[in-house]
Order: sequence, then C-alpha cells, then structure tokens
Amino acid sequence: MSNQHNQEKLSSARFSESTDAFVEAFTASIMFDKRMYKQDIQGSMAHARMLNKVGILDDKELQDIIDGLGQVQQEIEAGDFNWSIKQEDIHMNIEARLTNLIGITGKKLHTGRSRNDQVATDIRLYLRDEIDEILPELKRLQEGLIMLAEREAHTIMPGFTHLQTAQPVTFGHHMLAWFEMIKRDIERLQDCRKRVNTMPLGSAALAGTTYPIDRHYTAELLGFERISENSLDGVSDRDFAIEFTHFAATLLMHMSRFSEELVLWSSAQFQFIDLPDRFCTGSSIMPQKKNPDVPELVRGKTGRVYGHLISLLTLMKSQPLAYNKDNQEDKEPLFDTVDTVKGSLRAFADMVPAMIVKKEMTYEAAKRGFSTATDLADYLVGKGLAFRDSHEVVGLAVAHGIKTGQDLSEMSLETLQGFCDKISEDVYEVLTLEGSVAARDHFGGTAPKQVLEAVGRAKTYLETI
Repeated sequence: MSNQHNQEKLSSARFSESTDAFVEAFTASIMFDKRMYKQDIQGSMAHARMLNKVGILDDKELQDIIDGLGQVQQEIEAGDFNWSIKQEDIHMNIEARLTNLIGITGKKLHTGRSRNDQVATDIRLYLRDEIDEILPELKRLQEGLIMLAEREAHTIMPGFTHLQTAQPVTFGHHMLAWFEMIKRDIERLQDCRKRVNTMPLGSAALAGTTYPIDRHYTAELLGFERISENSLDGVSDRDFAIEFTHFAATLLMHMSRFSEELVLWSSAQFQFIDLPDRFCTGSSIMPQKKNPDVPELVRGKTGRVYGHLISLLTLMKSQPLAYNKDNQEDKEPLFDTVDTVKGSLRAFADMVPAMIVKKEMTYEAAKRGFSTATDLADYLVGKGLAFRDSHEVVGLAVAHGIKTGQDLSEMSLETLQGFCDKISEDVYEVLTLEGSVAARDHFGGTAPKQVLEAVGRAKTYLETI
C-alpha cells in the first residue's frame, strides 16, 4: 500500500533491545483507541495552529501539517489506513503516517506536548462529542413518555407498593414518574459535561513545558470552556470518565426498573400493554410466545455498566500522581458504556411511544385488591373519626371483603355502616376508581387534570434542553 508507516518506534532510542513481540501486542492500545481518530486529529490541528501563533512553526509548516492531517483523516475514513501495533496507539499511528507524508515537519507537531496530555485531551473531546449525541436521545425518550402520558391521562391502572395493589393511579401519571427520572439523568449528564469540557493539553508529560505555548488559544480553538489548573492533575484526572459512567449506571438502573415493569405488564398475567412486534421475538419451540427481548436485554445490560463503573473506580484508586500505564485501561470500559447507553436509549425511544395500553385490563386490575381502601379511610377522617380508628374500621371492611369476595364499592350501605355508623350514601363517590383518582387534585397528584398540567410543564422543560 502507498501509505505504509515507518515501522520504527519513534521512542526506541532509549532502549538497547527490541520490545518482546508479545509485550508489544499486550501493551498496545490501537485496537480500541483508534475510534478517537477524529478527536486526535482535531486536537493536533489546534496544537499546530497554536505552535504557529507562538512562532514555533512557520506558516508553511503549519499548512503542511494541516493538509497532511486532513489526508490522514481521509485515509482512515476511506478504510485505507494501515493501523500498526508497532506504533502502539492512535497518536503514534497518526504521527507516523503524517511524518511519512510530509517529512520532518511531521515530527515537529509533538513539540510542547506529550502523549499523556494528548490522550487526556482526546478522551475529553471524544466524550464531549458522545454526550452531545446522547442528550438528544434522552430528550427523544422523554418525548415518547410525554406523548403516552397525555394520551393516557385518564386511563386508570393500579398503583403498587411491594408489587401489591395500593391505590388507583392513571397510566399517564405513571409515565410521568419515568419522565422525572430521565429528567434527573439529563441534569446529571449536563453537569458532567461541564467537567468533561476542561482542557488538559499543555500539561505535557506531567510538569508542563518550557516552550512559550498559549493554552488559552488552544482551548478556544477546541471549544473548551476552561483549562486544567494543575499539570499533574491534568494528565492523570479521570474523574470525568467515572462521573459519566456513574451517570450511565444511574440511567441504566432507571431503564432497568422500567424494563421490569414492561416485562411484567406485557405478560399474560398482567396484560396491561402490548409491545410492538418489531421489538419482540418468538420462541424456537413454543409458537405462541412473544418475548419482550428489548426490555429484557436493557435490564441485562445494566449489570454490564455497573461493572464498568466499578472497573474505573478500581483502576484509579491506587494510582500515585501523575500518569501511569494503568490509565490505558480507562478506554474500553468508557467506550462500551457509551455504546450501551446509546443503544439502550435508541431502542427505548423508538419503542415507548409505540406501546399500546390495554385500558380495560388496567381498569379491571385496579378494581382488584381494594385499591380504594385509603380513600375510605380518608373519608372517615373527614367525618370526624381519628385516622388510626378509621384505619381499623377499613381493615375490618377489607377483611369482610376478602371473606365474601366483594370489593368495597360492591358492599351495601347497610354492610358498610355495620363497620362505622358515620358512613352514609355519599361514600360511594370515593369508592369508585374515577372518584379516587380525581380526588388527588393537587400539584403532582394523580387527577387527570393534574397529569395534563404536568405534561404541559414537561413540554416546556423539553424546550430548554
């Protein structure tokens, strides 16, 4: 091929013998860090422009470097680039090819920087770009939740605690609970991005450089909001990667909880929802099966992301300042976390708005389990009974219902008055599912009116993202 690299290792002068072939492959990172090629080239172009500004590179040298890096990027994107393990990583591969293309000027590019601050910059640029792709997917998932919440604002379903029927709610209100979780995830990611967007370039290996570099100019070219204040911390900080992975673990925890509900709700035992066929698979042996593979897989991937968070925390916990080779192990957990988050979000953002809610089934389920018992207790408090006493009365009524197979709303007035003489005909207004849901007509409550107002607030919030 015309673009074969110089296979000599650029840092080999220090050594009296060649690196063992196994060790060479074992210590190389090019197999996975090549995904940062755009960011590496972007950082190198900015660094070259800064070197030109301070007089280290002349105008021709700068143009040769910019043109050469542009050609390298074209070769990579065309699939014509020869990645070499001998060059160890993305930085040396690109620099070697650049030098091959433009000669000795290519070797001047590394003036005033080290691979330590170069890789720290690349990772931040990479993660910033990925965050900017993840945020719209989070927003798209929220849009699906809002659409469902608005559509199902009046759809009654049982609310659960301990997975036991507790009180009736609306499906719309339930969807907005997931909206709130994703909203917090967005806020965490936005906050994380602020710390990702700090430039370590100029820290060099660990102690800065004697060259008259202009870090503020480089930061401006690369769109960094701030510059690392300490060179030791600049090259060795991976808090931002840990923070992103913590965000991802929390997001996947939320999505796993949601997945668990979707798996339950789509089962024959619940029949609350129908998931679109395109997000499910069948069984190789049981023709009737429709398996909720997408939510099950997202639920399973949660443990994978938890593992990456622990991996990164463990990676950093014993490292002395400044950079150590251990940090090469930061990329694979981070890259896989990014891929897992993006894939999971895409699947959910496509699937959620296409869900079909089986209103009759959710309504019938809400009628079971004495879901209006708390409403009866509140009713008795309104009639002057102390809450603890009303709680006891309702407990007796529920016990009678279990024995006779009657819901509270199905009991005669005479039967109910047998438990408490303060009960009158108006009790049936609070014993209906509709009356129970509508009665919680306060900010954040289950009343359809409140759900629709919350949908309006959610839509306004999305306009700010």
